[in-house]
Amino acid sequence: MSPFSPSPHPDGPDGKERAAPPPLAVGWLSLACGGAVATLYYNQPLLPLIGQSFGRGGADLGWIAMTTQIGYAAGLVLFGPLGDTLAPALLIRRLLAVNVAGLLLAAAAPGFAVLLAASALLGLTAITAQVIIPAVSGLVDPARRGATVGRLVSGLVAGQVLARTVSGLIGGHGGWRTMFVVAALFDLALLVLLHHVLPAFPTKRARVSYGALIRSLGGLIRREPLLREVSAAGFLLFASVSALWGSLAFLLARPPFGWGADIAGLFGLVGLLGMLSAPVIGAMVDRRGGRFVATAGALLVIAAFALVALAPRSTAALVAAVALLDLGGRAGLVANQSRLYALRGEARSRLNAVFLGFYFAGGAIGSALGTGAAARAGWTGLALVGALSAVASLAVMTGAAMIPPRAARHRQGPG
Repeated sequence: MSPFSPSPHPDGPDGKERAAPPPLAVGWLSLACGGAVATLYYNQPLLPLIGQSFGRGGADLGWIAMTTQIGYAAGLVLFGPLGDTLAPALLIRRLLAVNVAGLLLAAAAPGFAVLLAASALLGLTAITAQVIIPAVSGLVDPARRGATVGRLVSGLVAGQVLARTVSGLIGGHGGWRTMFVVAALFDLALLVLLHHVLPAFPTKRARVSYGALIRSLGGLIRREPLLREVSAAGFLLFASVSALWGSLAFLLARPPFGWGADIAGLFGLVGLLGMLSAPVIGAMVDRRGGRFVATAGALLVIAAFALVALAPRSTAALVAAVALLDLGGRAGLVANQSRLYALRGEARSRLNAVFLGFYFAGGAIGSALGTGAAARAGWTGLALVGALSAVASLAVMTGAAMIPPRAARHRQGPG
């Protein structure tokens, strides 16, 4: 039986009843979000170990993280919109089952090409959280939407933090293949958990062909200026964040640090700040507006890369940079998603697919640019690439704020 029960209070002017998600149920779903997104980050601290197995250098290994994120962006565009037409619970379970197969393929990969293919499959099917979040956001009162999204995103942060840390520790002591086997077992446990905690989502689903559903994404981009703004800003901000995480393990393995995968993974623990702050960020969005919070996030990321340039001379500066980067990136994600979910309820999954498709495409490009800059110019090159991308994200939001409001066909969210 689902822990979600119908709310006796209508939500907004439509007068339709919504399910009232108990805190415990949201907590379990937050855990599921973290486990799903962790698939994207297991490989980051393992890249030097994978390179040793296949005789590959930093430039080649950068393709693993990039391929995973490109797969994720493609999955968001190809499968994410189905949340508006299919039962979310069925879609979630199928994606997670295929993700288990991808993890086992990665663990058994006999060569680099097979591992790249497995990485693409992992990214393609790791979108479970991005089916859960928009679906659950439609079950809560709009006044609490930011806080609820913040709690679910805190699960995403936990997945990122623990993925990098646990992967570095297990990979450093048991090998990178062992880590992928452990991850597959964890995914199986998630399948059992979700069978018990997934809510009975509303059955109102439009009968639209898959082709028409995908074509409608272009129409949403043309008609919704808010969607264009948050997609461009998210693309650039996550490119900045991914530039650091995609190259951190390589740079830490070099002098003056000379650290292995286990230490690189421990840097992920700094992301606990983001996990703890996500609900606070969501509540701040409800009070101050999404654009204000997203702008503050971009400024924090710019400050983080100023500290990255000091990393060879100060470990403390590097730790502070990672903390600011995680906090700023989290603020941008929570704020922009909350703004987007208030836009059009009937197209929430498609809006989310467009936004996060751009978001993770930016992450893929940022990983490649960051790795290339780090290989050629070390910490200074990485700092320059990351800062420029964050400045561009800030410019997008500032420019959008300066455009005079015009009559809109649909109500936009706060901020």
